[in-house]
Amino acid sequence: MKAGAAPPGAREPQQVADWVRRMFARIAPRYDLLNHLLSFGLDWLWRRRVARRVRPWLLRPDARVLDLCCGTGDLLRALELETERVGAAALLAGCDFCHPMLILARPKLRRAYLIEADALQLPLPPSSFDLLTVAFGFRNLANYRAGLAEMRRVLRPGGAAAILEFSQPTGRLLAPLYRWYATRMLPCIGGWISGHPDAYRYLPESVHRFPTPEELACWMREEGFSRVAFESMSGGIVCLHVGVV
Repeated sequence: MKAGAAPPGAREPQQVADWVRRMFARIAPRYDLLNHLLSFGLDWLWRRRVARRVRPWLLRPDARVLDLCCGTGDLLRALELETERVGAAALLAGCDFCHPMLILARPKLRRAYLIEADALQLPLPPSSFDLLTVAFGFRNLANYRAGLAEMRRVLRPGGAAAILEFSQPTGRLLAPLYRWYATRMLPCIGGWISGHPDAYRYLPESVHRFPTPEELACWMREEGFSRVAFESMSGGIVCLHVGVV
């Protein structure tokens, strides 16, 4: 069972968390550059799509929003821009357990605040947020079901979780091209620019291990989410799941 991330040499949950934290700390200085370069700039469009999709929760009176595994803050910034565009007064926060990522996130943000915390052990009371988002960080959790359960715990009734993650295209033309790019070109380019080829070998492997959209939707329902729906983008390269509690 694809229970969680499995970086090389890490078996126990704490080993996985430590390995992932160290990896992101190493690649943080080139993380944004490589995200935009390796996605051909599509990552901006994907994040904007998430921000538009969760607009109903941003518009709630006294809405509280938390972006998990926020990294360098690109999704959190997209949420800020969406609230400004629609006139929402939502309180926005982001959390990540990798301190160097949070340092890079801070200058991008106008009003969101940041928390250094593990998404599997949030230092937050139950039923404290209307919306939880996570972009390209969920698949790095040591235990996916535990991550869903923790999201469920801190969401208010009627609140939603939005998970944006890489997926596996199934089209006859795109699928083999994507596999070639992910397994050959991405590790080469990412390793060369970041100076850490092991990180950019792990990242496409983590996509391959991640549950299918159908599996993740099923797990969300089993963990107590309702109205679970998902949509693929860019031919199935990424997928956005949304579930309500």
